[in-house]
This record gives sequence, structure tokens and C-alpha cells, in this order.
Amino acid sequence: MRFIVGVMGPAKAKKKDLDNARILGELIARRGWVVLTGGRDVGVMDAACEGARKVGGSLTIGVLPTAKDKVSRHVDVPIITEMGSGRNNINVLTSHVVVACGLTGSGTVSEVALAVKAGKPVILVDASPADVAFFRKLGKQLVAAADSPEEAIEMVMKQVEGFHRRTRAAEHNEYDEIST
Repeated sequence: MRFIVGVMGPAKAKKKDLDNARILGELIARRGWVVLTGGRDVGVMDAACEGARKVGGSLTIGVLPTAKDKVSRHVDVPIITEMGSGRNNINVLTSHVVVACGLTGSGTVSEVALAVKAGKPVILVDASPADVAFFRKLGKQLVAAADSPEEAIEMVMKQVEGFHRRTRAAEHNEYDEIST
């Protein structure tokens, strides 16, 4: 199974958040991980997928709220939910780790909160100290802050290592159960 990094952020994003999302998308794809976003053709969603598509063999998944939403041209696999904002839970639960670029939209804030509630690791890129403090109060060890996309990727790599350890352990346990 490939590791899935959810890149969340507002549709009406600041330029810096868009730039960070593009870099993140590319760095994620360079490592062979899957980029999952909200899939629309705007904001952080579009920028992260655009960055990933610069890398041959990349895979981008977009989980869209409705069939009426315009899909980013950089999305390889669009998933139409007809769930509106309820699709945020799908974004979070499908991702192994959630990286947020910009906390100016209520959708992004809800995705970070849902990730914390689900016990998913969250990395906030270039977030204000107040935002970091708020989400750390909710999520304690689950919430990390990165000053740059590169630092966020270093943090994701630690999550990937843990993911692979758990996957190998689960495969080993399945083999043990079958062989006994």
C-alpha cells in the first residue's frame, strides 16, 4: 500500500500558502507518496496537485464535495462524494498524515480538527503561534508545526517510517496466525 499524504488548505489561499502547497505536492510525489486533496481547481487543492504532477509517476487523488465542483486538471483520480463538507472526513480518514497549508478557511480548520479527533498526525505549515497553540491544545502530540514545506516533509518521513514498521508487523502477525 502506498503512503497517502493529505494536503489541506483553503480555496481562497494566500500566495505563500499556494507556493508552499506546490512545493509540498512535488516533494511528496518525489518520494513516491500519494497526494490527496479536496480535488477542486482552486487554492491549495489545485496547487498541491499541480506540484505533484511535475513528477513522473505521481498519483493525485481529489475528494470532491459535489458533482458540480470543477475538478483540478492536475487530479488523476477524482472521487465525487455528493457529501458537501462531509467529504472532509473522507479526506482525513483516507490520509495517513494531514499537512495543512493555511488555516484561513473553515473547511481546512474542520479537517485539522477531524484529523486530531481521528488520531491522525497533523503538520501545520507556516501557521501562526496562536493556531499552533490552539490545535496542540486539542491534539497534544498529534500536532506538529513546520516553518517550510521541506521541514514538513522531514516530519512526514518519520510518520512513513512508523507506517512501514506497523505494516510489516501486521503482515508478520498475519503470517504467524496462518502458519499456526
